[in-house]
Amino acid sequence: MANAQKVFTVETLRSAAKQSLRCLVVPVRLRRAIKKYLREEDDPHIKKKVRQLSESFQEIKDTNLQLPETTAKSLADSMNSLETKRWKIQTVYGDSGLQYRDGETAAYIASRMPAVFSVCYRVFIEIRRRVPGFAPTRVLDFGAGTGSGFWAVKEVWPKSVEKVNIVEPSQSMQRAGRNLIQGLKDLPLIHGYTSLLALNKEINKKSERKHDLVIASYVLGEIPSLKDRITVVRQLWDLTDDLLVLVEPGTPHGANIISQMRSHILWMEKRKLRKLEKKMKKDGKDVLDLKSGAHIVAPCPHDGKCPLENTGKYCHFVQRLQRTSSQRSYKRTKGVPLRGFEDEKFCFVAFRRGQRPRESWPLDGMKLETLKERRANKKPEDLEIDYEDFIKSQVVEVPYIDPRAYDSDTMDEEEEEQEGGEGTDEDEEDKIEEEIEEEEESERASVGGGWGRIIFPPFRKGKQVTLDMCVPTKEDGSEGAFERRVITKSKNPDLHLQAKKSFWGDLWPLTSQQESGKEKQVDAEWCRPDQDQKWGSWP
Repeated sequence: MANAQKVFTVETLRSAAKQSLRCLVVPVRLRRAIKKYLREEDDPHIKKKVRQLSESFQEIKDTNLQLPETTAKSLADSMNSLETKRWKIQTVYGDSGLQYRDGETAAYIASRMPAVFSVCYRVFIEIRRRVPGFAPTRVLDFGAGTGSGFWAVKEVWPKSVEKVNIVEPSQSMQRAGRNLIQGLKDLPLIHGYTSLLALNKEINKKSERKHDLVIASYVLGEIPSLKDRITVVRQLWDLTDDLLVLVEPGTPHGANIISQMRSHILWMEKRKLRKLEKKMKKDGKDVLDLKSGAHIVAPCPHDGKCPLENTGKYCHFVQRLQRTSSQRSYKRTKGVPLRGFEDEKFCFVAFRRGQRPRESWPLDGMKLETLKERRANKKPEDLEIDYEDFIKSQVVEVPYIDPRAYDSDTMDEEEEEQEGGEGTDEDEEDKIEEEIEEEEESERASVGGGWGRIIFPPFRKGKQVTLDMCVPTKEDGSEGAFERRVITKSKNPDLHLQAKKSFWGDLWPLTSQQESGKEKQVDAEWCRPDQDQKWGSWP
């Protein structure tokens, strides 16, 4: 049964639909930790190693694409070897993997860690907004690297996390991760393991192996075999008590990995649920465990087959971040300075145990006027202009921002202690608490249904905005489809304004009245690419 009707206003619709973050600024304390680590390493060849690291990522991706999925492979336990390969995989093509010695680790921290942190932060922020009351106490970070996922968890849920287990075969990366968090306050209990096998051996009780949040970011792509990836993800799912988050680069290869893992977990849980229902029916029981089954929290608005499969398109998003001074220094090529920002493309999926909740759809019960109706309902006094208020509204006050608050790298260590000091961390934690309180008071976009996902950049032409979306086609969220909608100002000025302000990755409100068994009419307001001839190839 759906929950009680929740009526949105035009303003709350916009705030609930907004999920994308604009240009993200890496937190001051993380920038300081990175700069301090690189200063202590003092590697004169780090620029060369940054370039080599980028080439290694491309080489691994190319190798993975060449390996057949049916090839027998085994993940070698790094505990039995002192080699520095992060994921050593024995195949008929020889060992495959990426070596992380101290030099490569420093190059990763300088060039990649801020971007990986920004993506994890963007994903966790959406989870916090859309899953009220979720505050993980036990966290597992698989393939933790230098701790980008941990830093993001600490920023999003600063006070709830009590214990963190990290799985990272590279001893160099584990050492770097411990070095980076030195000096942080209120740290949870952190245990490091080199493999999932080591974690399971040390934690004897099965109940203690469960984690509220399990993360695997930018790691599955380094495992060539589909069979091995599925094995790893199933192990991670068994260790998950609530939420499992998988993140990969926003490439066709990364999107394919996410799509495969999404399909497998949903198929596996649906099969388990069918068996459980048959057993309960046989035993005469009719109450299911709340943790039975699985559903997608984000980005998919449904649990059905991905509508982009076999289309040549892939689902991915982008997060812009302000480059740190370390990135600008070490990623510079041929003396040409880089832009002050970079766009990190990524794919992700967040699974949650249990059935998808049933909630009212956002546009149900809302009366949205057309432009003609709005003009007809205007009163004469509404047309009067208060020129004083009009002039004030045109004046934009730009507040003064202390540049040190955004670029702590310009400060010496002594200045950091005297000026940035202890108050900076407390100020950031206070800001996070204020954001959480505001989110609790504001309306949220429920996981229960009624929200589509904008999966490609909106296209604006004249007074029309074209949105390419993934939408649920059933009220229970069991199936979905790709839709292209053209929002016009004449038919709906409120939604048109929202469409103009929408960004790639945001949500879009829907109404359940569209969910009928009849064939939908194809017009300028609703169309599917396989039914709409005027769009040609899409998107």
